[in-house]
Amino acid sequence: MFGHNFYHSTLRKYVIIFGTLFNEIKIYRTDNQGNRVQDIKVPLTYGPRDKTIARLEQDPDLDREVAITLPRMSFEMIGMSYATERKLNTVRRNVAVHDTNNKSNYKTMYNPVPYDITFELNIFTKYAEDSTKILEQIMPFFTPEFTVTATLLSEMNWTVDIPIVLEAVSIQDTYEADFQQRRALIHTLTFTVKGQLFGPVSKTGIIKTANLNFYVDTSNPIANSHPANTVIASISTSSNVLHQRTTITPGLLANGSPTTNASLTVNTSSIQANDNYGYITNFEEFFSGDANTSTG
Repeated sequence: MFGHNFYHSTLRKYVIIFGTLFNEIKIYRTDNQGNRVQDIKVPLTYGPRDKTIARLEQDPDLDREVAITLPRMSFEMIGMSYATERKLNTVRRNVAVHDTNNKSNYKTMYNPVPYDITFELNIFTKYAEDSTKILEQIMPFFTPEFTVTATLLSEMNWTVDIPIVLEAVSIQDTYEADFQQRRALIHTLTFTVKGQLFGPVSKTGIIKTANLNFYVDTSNPIANSHPANTVIASISTSSNVLHQRTTITPGLLANGSPTTNASLTVNTSSIQANDNYGYITNFEEFFSGDANTSTG
């Protein structure tokens, strides 16, 4: 699309990151004396809430009588919206080393585009206490934000902080029909993942020399005479004359220290982008075709 063919798997990674937060939740049950008798790991699947409810109410595989086991959880990505308040400078580019052996070539990418991604986490339980045991292992960590650090773009070696905000919690009890229907308490937690989407990565060289030329616009009026009772026209011809040239190059001593002295610096081709170099500014002024050079 738009002349680019790329895929960073960013949305897939957001789904994995979100699911990983909740895939190790465990609860336990006790007997009448309060002794711990059973440990349960709560299964987590990706899928819509309605599909899970349907499995609660009917045969999961249409060929056996075993019903779905509670408690369990499911989650899904339900929407995305552009996050205007997190927009960065569109034309700013980020760089990374393309080849560690040849640091004259770099990978570049424009700033990512911010998007808020909405997820729903659904908790299905048969007993109210199971619900509270699960909720109390989740909600204290969101105040209302929990930040995850992940490397979303390995090609650029970027480590990104991803805030995940708990927006709302709702409760639903499906035990509203006859006595043959299974009861399920459903707690739905809505989260917003403050994510970013990345554009294509391009390869480019390093700019080591910058030239700036200043020109003077000279104008020569030419008067054309005409007979009496006619308008006298003034015609101007213009040309640009080079007045000054400014050249900026990196400066680095042989011992790795920065310098602004053009006579002491190593060759420009030996200076890498991550070196601690200085800036050498060279001025050239031109008078009637002659050039006077000074360095500052």
